[in-house]
Amino acid sequence: MKIIVCEQGSPEWHAARCGIPTASNFDKLVTSTGAPSKQAQGYLYALAAERITGRAVELQPSAAMEEGSRREEESRMVYSMIREVEVVQVGFCVDDSGRWGCSPDGLVGSEGLAEFKNPLGKTAVEYIVGNKLPTEYLLQVQGQLLVTGREWCDFVSYFPGLPTLVVRVPRDPALILALEKALDGFCKELDHLCEDLRGPAARFSKRMVV
Repeated sequence: MKIIVCEQGSPEWHAARCGIPTASNFDKLVTSTGAPSKQAQGYLYALAAERITGRAVELQPSAAMEEGSRREEESRMVYSMIREVEVVQVGFCVDDSGRWGCSPDGLVGSEGLAEFKNPLGKTAVEYIVGNKLPTEYLLQVQGQLLVTGREWCDFVSYFPGLPTLVVRVPRDPALILALEKALDGFCKELDHLCEDLRGPAARFSKRMVV
């Protein structure tokens, strides 16, 4: 793992992740069962556009996302007190090859990660009742473990006044292997597509581009 020192959300952070697959979108490559995702081609084209233009797509945060961001530091402090650990914040992490990456909410000790979610109250209750990692975050969490090489991730759901949910998620070797294979093939295809788009003799050059 390589750590790129930057502040998450900064121009440097956007530049570091521009044009490469990141853990928050790994579910576009494989499903929670390890099967290929139908969203892969659209994600391929989006990353090709980012890589060629050098402009990362910046999504406009919803009100719920902004509220969650405001509570992230509070949730980090609560988790640190519950587990009696220090959470080290990092900017952007890439695998040793530099082909894919992630933005962990924090590193814990020498083996762990922490992923903080600050949902709406009703969603926080749903997570507490379920008492497990929600399926929609499975690929993100396992993807972060793949990128960083760490052994576990504490998934933390926090909402003021409600019990704080902490679920320790270990590495899933089978899912990580399926994800790594999918990423390897996806990145090779992405490289070839970008070469075609950049090349003067590209097969696309026969088409009229207005």
